[in-house]
Amino acid sequence: MSTAYLASLPRRHQAHENVGISSICSAHPMVIEATLRHGLTSDGPVLIEATCNQVNHEGGYTGMTPADFRRFVEEIAAKVGFDTSRLILGGDHLGPNPWKSLPAEEAMGKAEAMVDAFVKAGFTKIHLDTSMGCAGESVALADEVTAERAARLAAVSEAAAKESGFDLPVYVIGTEVPIPGGAMEEIEELAVTDPEAALATVEVHRAAFAARGLEDAFARAIGVVVQPGVEYGNENIVFYDRAKAASLSAVLSKMPQFVFEAHSTDYQPVELLAGLVDDGFPILKVGPALTFAYREALYGLDQIAVELDGLSPEETLKHAMEEVLVGDPREWAKYYHGSDAEKRINRHFSYSDRIRYYWPQPKAVAAVTTLLTRLKGRQLPLPLISQYLGALYPAVADGRLAATPESLILANIDRVVSTYAAAARTPAV
Repeated sequence: MSTAYLASLPRRHQAHENVGISSICSAHPMVIEATLRHGLTSDGPVLIEATCNQVNHEGGYTGMTPADFRRFVEEIAAKVGFDTSRLILGGDHLGPNPWKSLPAEEAMGKAEAMVDAFVKAGFTKIHLDTSMGCAGESVALADEVTAERAARLAAVSEAAAKESGFDLPVYVIGTEVPIPGGAMEEIEELAVTDPEAALATVEVHRAAFAARGLEDAFARAIGVVVQPGVEYGNENIVFYDRAKAASLSAVLSKMPQFVFEAHSTDYQPVELLAGLVDDGFPILKVGPALTFAYREALYGLDQIAVELDGLSPEETLKHAMEEVLVGDPREWAKYYHGSDAEKRINRHFSYSDRIRYYWPQPKAVAAVTTLLTRLKGRQLPLPLISQYLGALYPAVADGRLAATPESLILANIDRVVSTYAAAARTPAV
């Protein structure tokens, strides 16, 4: 009953156990594989989440419904030998966001269908996010409207759960998070959520759930999304400052049913992630940092191929990806600013990692396949691994890591997964 571990997090925090869980927010197959392979090294639960934009009943940008996503993860689990009884699936930002250009009632109808699909597919961690205005509404809604809409979706979730055969879901409420994918410009400091605002979020949702007779559902609400003062821009990171978040952390003593959920924790060092867990943010969400590591490994291998085979710039993976990115700017144009050179660098290397949306495109898939095929079965020289994949060199040099392209990619992603696992200190359940 891995979901029971999530339900135990508030009690564990109040008991000063200082344990949590990393939330892997990605639909990339190699990220999922690296995550589940790492899961083989412990006996604790593994939490993988999909957002409303990635996955929904209409397919999302991955083309997967929630049931498809479950099968996708379970197929990878079977490949690596991971016991899916330790798997927790979560739905993130479930609400009308993908359809907010529609009138509210129409958008909420689609959100209801999406929540129904997620819960029936066995997603048992449900983040309800209805804060965004729809057509004709203000960008941000009043707390009471947000809470009423969240309760409306919770009613759908509860009905679906009774039919699903899976664990009853636990809920996360609250929406004080940056825009998906990170900030759109350089940031230096963020305002930490006011403690009274966190208390108010809980109480307005409690009242909205009660108005629909959903007290049992609200009793399974375990998390509140707040801003602890962490974020990343395209080229910089705002690091967690425990002192600035101290008053927010302290308010958990007044709401012992809850812990906080930390979004946009990507690129924080392990000691700060561990501090977040200790301070009542035991659910550490990470996404772009994982695909950043994937791209980093691919581009290192790309440079190794250049050295081995004397490739011209036009024959590289990076060149192919530049053509893909420039040919379809929809996923990056409004995020990257400055000179042509600055935009070019951000297209490939920014912390917001918006290149991650392009890996499934046919030309990108073909270019990655060409690179991996070129290097398959070849002895990759240690000096080149040292030069272009330096962080992995020690493990390759002493024989702990095979110098194959797939092993190197998975190992680079695992560097991120391992950081979050070390900070979360998730026990066996």
